Amino acid sequence: MSISKDILTRVHALPCFTAPSEIAPLGGGITNINLTVTDGGRRFVVRLGHDIPEHMVMRWNETSISRAAEAAGVSPAVRHVEPGAMVLDFVDAVPLSASDLHDAATLVAATRLVSAVHRDVTRRVRGPVLTFWVFHVLRDYAAFLSERGAPHAAHLPALMDDAAELERAVGKVTLVLGHNDLLPANILKGDDRLWLIDWEYGGFNSPLFDLGGLATNCDLPPEAERLMLTTYFGTEPDDALMASYGAMKCASLLRETMWSMVSELTSELEFDYAAYTAENLDRYRRATDAYFPKRGRT
Repeated sequence: MSISKDILTRVHALPCFTAPSEIAPLGGGITNINLTVTDGGRRFVVRLGHDIPEHMVMRWNETSISRAAEAAGVSPAVRHVEPGAMVLDFVDAVPLSASDLHDAATLVAATRLVSAVHRDVTRRVRGPVLTFWVFHVLRDYAAFLSERGAPHAAHLPALMDDAAELERAVGKVTLVLGHNDLLPANILKGDDRLWLIDWEYGGFNSPLFDLGGLATNCDLPPEAERLMLTTYFGTEPDDALMASYGAMKCASLLRETMWSMVSELTSELEFDYAAYTAENLDRYRRATDAYFPKRGRT
């Protein structure tokens, strides 16, 4: 990504900096513009992005949860916030890849980080916070796509029938403050610890959404999923938990698919959303065919 003159002007205008330099793009994001900046001998991360109502991203919500995650010790410190910009400490760490989570020790450590988030960030968050109920998100995405005559509109009735069936299968839930976007790249590995970053989709949700999202984003095999669930819950998952978890895992994939469908229409970032939609729709269909093997869908 090249850095435009307007972006440089914006960074230099941030009042938290005195003489910003070494401004460079930070890869990985497909929603915001992320940069690294050096100022006063220290490095920072600058996230530029406004509210995205169609994705239910509200920056005041991201700020509240980011500060709670900082207080809980799971995320870098927030140094400055203003409309359209957030400045955080840069941490010397590298993002994980999906293959990293196939290592048992790394998966256990990441699962314990997720558990700490659900326990400690939930206790520390202050003020109004959004709820991220995936099935509400899916219904809203479907309405958005239908209203705009999206290319994928023909798929929506069947997908929403699936969503209703999956919501029933999830059953009752326990609410925790969830991250709700557990791509492996949002987990950073330092010398002696893990960090979790990027809270724009944060909100109250079932813990199974984060666990299911981590599993699908990393293509975890069944034995790794059982290790993750046993680590999180402290006991072997029973049939009821596996059924609820499996439904939420499918819902996580459907949400990523429909997120991309919407982004095809709305995002101005340079990213092949159409290819991302096709990839996730295929993954979603394989997951639901495995979850509902007796439906006879071809």
